[in-house]
Amino acid sequence: TLESLYDPLIKKGAEFFSTNRRGAELIKYASNAFLATKISYINELANLCEKTGVNIEDVSLGIGLDKRIGSRFLRAGPAFGGSCFPKDTKAITVTGDLFKTDLSIIKSVIKSNEKRRILLSKRVKKILSNKIKNKKIAFLGVTFKPNTDDMRQSSSLVMIPFLLKKGAKINYYDPSGEKKEFSKLKNLSFYNNVNAACKNVDLVIIHTEWEEFKALDFKKLYRKKKFKIYDMRNLYSVELMKKKGFNYYSIGR
Repeated sequence: TLESLYDPLIKKGAEFFSTNRRGAELIKYASNAFLATKISYINELANLCEKTGVNIEDVSLGIGLDKRIGSRFLRAGPAFGGSCFPKDTKAITVTGDLFKTDLSIIKSVIKSNEKRRILLSKRVKKILSNKIKNKKIAFLGVTFKPNTDDMRQSSSLVMIPFLLKKGAKINYYDPSGEKKEFSKLKNLSFYNNVNAACKNVDLVIIHTEWEEFKALDFKKLYRKKKFKIYDMRNLYSVELMKKKGFNYYSIGR
């Protein structure tokens, strides 16, 4: 039986219970839809924080201390991507429609996530004073999360074409390598290191929180040309970056 397969884990304290096939399927969909909801929720709160002057990280910490909520999946950033969350949120809403049940909350999460990709693209435009044409932009990381080469539903797949259409010239570097998804796009170049990608650019966008992006030598990069920084993962301290004289923008702070 399936339970015997998991017996070594059960003996170590892992919880196990049995359900039918439909129950197991719905549990998986419902779990991922709930986590996706937390991400969209904190992203929308980040939008509010940017208008009110509140730090989204304080909000995340504060509500995360409530054990009924928990602190995981409360980090504001780009839209969620990957294979599971987009697929499972859609699957559960389609299942709901099939059984004449309107899962309006999850549908609103899907809509909010789609809007976020465009919203952050427009934020880039605003950071560049609405002058994107011929501006050089460096994307650091293009995968939907670090430590993977997975590009499925990554925000970069929307943001980069959007900015290119507005006339930007884009360099990108990702530790997982060049991406076939971008092979046909003009004015887009892949570089195999941070320094080369950031040379003579007007804006650096930290899109994915790869480990090597958490300790960048901005002073060294700044010597060649001063640029703006859009940290979409809130990897750096706002106060410290401003103190060092960097033109720094982040999410919900």
